[in-house]
Amino acid sequence: MSYKLFIPGPIAVSDKTYKAMATPIFGHRSKDFTALVEDCMPRLKQLFYTKDPVYLSTSSSWGIMEGAIRNVVNKRVLNCCNGSFSDKWFDVSKRCGKEADALTFEWGKPVDPEALDKALSSGKYDAVTIIHNETSTGTMSDISALMEVLRKYEDVISIVDTVSSFSALPIKKDELGIDVMVTGCQKALAIPPGLSFLAVSQRALDRSAKTEGRGYYFDFLEFQKNMEKSMTPSTPVIPLIFALRSKLDDIFEEGIENRYARHRANNKLVREWAYAKGIELFPEEKYGSVTLNCFKNNIGIDLPKLLDELKRRFKMVFDGGYGKLKGQTFRISNMGDETPETMGELLANIDAILPEFIK
Repeated sequence: MSYKLFIPGPIAVSDKTYKAMATPIFGHRSKDFTALVEDCMPRLKQLFYTKDPVYLSTSSSWGIMEGAIRNVVNKRVLNCCNGSFSDKWFDVSKRCGKEADALTFEWGKPVDPEALDKALSSGKYDAVTIIHNETSTGTMSDISALMEVLRKYEDVISIVDTVSSFSALPIKKDELGIDVMVTGCQKALAIPPGLSFLAVSQRALDRSAKTEGRGYYFDFLEFQKNMEKSMTPSTPVIPLIFALRSKLDDIFEEGIENRYARHRANNKLVREWAYAKGIELFPEEKYGSVTLNCFKNNIGIDLPKLLDELKRRFKMVFDGGYGKLKGQTFRISNMGDETPETMGELLANIDAILPEFIK
C-alpha cells in the first residue's frame, strides 16, 4: 500500500525521481560514472555554498556523522545536545572511543552561543558537533551566531549536521566557516534513503591526516583521493546518484531562491492552520524549523487514532511525536517537492476527521 508521507523523513518521492533511478547502471570506475559525478558536483557545491570538495557516501547520514568523529577528534569532542538526534551524537562519540562531553539544553531550545563560547574557552576540545535543525523537536539553532563563536577557536573543528535543513534554506558553508558539513538525500532533497553528502575543509583534511583509527569506509583521505578522479572509495549506490542528478535539474529549473521561498510558504501555511485551532508550536517560534513544524498536543488529540484514520481514509501520514515526546507533540513535514496546494490538501483531510479525535 502506498501512502503520501508528510513525516520528517524519508519524505514523498516524485515519479520523475523514481524514473531516474531506473536508468541502466554502468561501472563505477568508468568514464560514464565520472561524467555523472562531474555533472552533479558543481551544482551540489552550489547548494553547499562551498569551493571545498563534496564527497558522496553510500550510507545514511549517521555513517558520515560517525565518520566525522573518527576523522577529526584527537583530544576531546563537545557534542551540543538539544534533542534526540543530537543526544544520540554524544552517544556515538563515546561508542567511537572518543573523549566526549555533552553541552545540554532542554528539548525544544536552541543551542546557545554564549554557553558554547564558555565551554570552548576551557581549551579542552578540538572538535564540536552541532545539529542545525533538530528534527525531533522542530528546533533550528542560529547557525550564524554559533559559527561566529567557533571562528574564535582555531583549533576546534566544527561538524554541522544539516540533514533536515539542506537545500530548503541557504547554509553558506564557506562564509560561515563550517569545517565538516553533512547532509542526506531523504529529507528536503526528496530522494529515497541511502545516499549522504559531506563537504570538508582543508583544516579538517589536515586534522584527519593526523588522526589514527579513521577506518576505511568513511576515511576523509580516501574520499579526497577518489573525488580528485570524480570517483568514490567503494562501490556507490549509482541509482541514487541518477536520482540526485534529476533532483538537481529540478532545483535549478525552479531556482534556488524560489525553492527557499516555497519552503517558507509551506511552513507558514501549516503554522497558521495550527494556530487557528489553538495548537501551540513546541519550540519558540523564532527557532522553529523551516522544513517541518513540531506542535504541542495541547488540545488533546488522540494521535494514534487520528493517524490510523488519516492513513486509512486518505492514504496520508504525518508523525505523532518522536522519542520521549511521542503523543505529547506531533510533526508535519513541508519539505521537498511539497507546495502550498499539496500541504493544503493534507490539512483539509485532517480537518475532515479531526473533531472525531479530540479527547
